[in-house]
Amino acid sequence: QVHLVESGGGLVQAGGSLRLSCAASGRPFSSNIMAWFRQAPGKEREFTASIGWSNTETDYGDTVKGRFTISRDNAKCMVYLQMNSLKPEDTAVYYCTARIPGSGRYDYWGQGTRVSVSS
Repeated sequence: QVHLVESGGGLVQAGGSLRLSCAASGRPFSSNIMAWFRQAPGKEREFTASIGWSNTETDYGDTVKGRFTISRDNAKCMVYLQMNSLKPEDTAVYYCTARIPGSGRYDYWGQGTRVSVSS
């Protein structure tokens, strides 16, 4: 089992920045692939960013490339999402998720943290 708790959401003006954090507990952390997804009102959940065991293995959704940065601290069992140049269309609930070794899908999800970007 992996327990995930997100924090750092809030209200920000367009052009501003926020950093989301995800605290993981349970099974060994460093071997998990970690990711952030988001879900805007009335829309399907969307892939935002993922990171492998090291900070060099990252991937981003097209809509956030160049603005968002995912990182992890394996010693602290933390994952972060630095969000810069925020746009109103980034408004969503952001979810932290984990994929354990050998699994083909993201099995564990946090409860989400809400980000609202005003124009």
